[in-house]
Amino acid sequence: MECESCNNDWNYDNVIPAPIMLVDTLNTAPETDACFTSLLAMHQVNSREFFELANAQQKTVEETNKNQAVVLALYEALNTRDVNTVHQILAPDLEWWFHGPPTHQFLMRLLTGASSDDPFRFEVDPVSVTTFGSTVIVEGCDNSRSISWVHAWTVRDGIITQVREYFNTSLTVTRLRDSPPSACSSSTAEIAPVYCPYVWESSLSNRVGKSVPGLVLAI
Repeated sequence: MECESCNNDWNYDNVIPAPIMLVDTLNTAPETDACFTSLLAMHQVNSREFFELANAQQKTVEETNKNQAVVLALYEALNTRDVNTVHQILAPDLEWWFHGPPTHQFLMRLLTGASSDDPFRFEVDPVSVTTFGSTVIVEGCDNSRSISWVHAWTVRDGIITQVREYFNTSLTVTRLRDSPPSACSSSTAEIAPVYCPYVWESSLSNRVGKSVPGLVLAI
């Protein structure tokens, strides 16, 4: 007697797919490849932007350190009366701005040779040196003469091109920036306001034992 099941027609395609069908199944998902390619491209872009930002920040730090080193070298040359170094660091058309009593123009007298024997020295504590890009701010104090001073130097390509002197003056340094757009402002013709965030303030001007004027320097 023959088994009934032996006469049944089995459809083996339903049990084990043909190899060609398996290959076709793998090749019928182009959206998966596109998604993977897109994610890979985004990763490459983000990595490139990260390294570009890191390199830019590194260059900024290096430039800041160089500018600060130039200014500190100038003070050293002034205090040792190293005329050659002073001439190498300062631009021949140095822009000069002074605020304070005329009797306190020690730096001008030193650089012009009007008083090479003046004993005044610009003693610089590294803690009092602050750098904002090309602007290097240095603060000092001579308690014996009741004098506080602030110098704001501008350094370009290793050369000092500008100095702003403040003697017995309280100085506040701000940065000019565009104000963020207001949600309630609808007029495109309206002039965008400018706000000046505080970034530095002199701390030694209160040691001179008297009231001093205050000024704001925007950089």
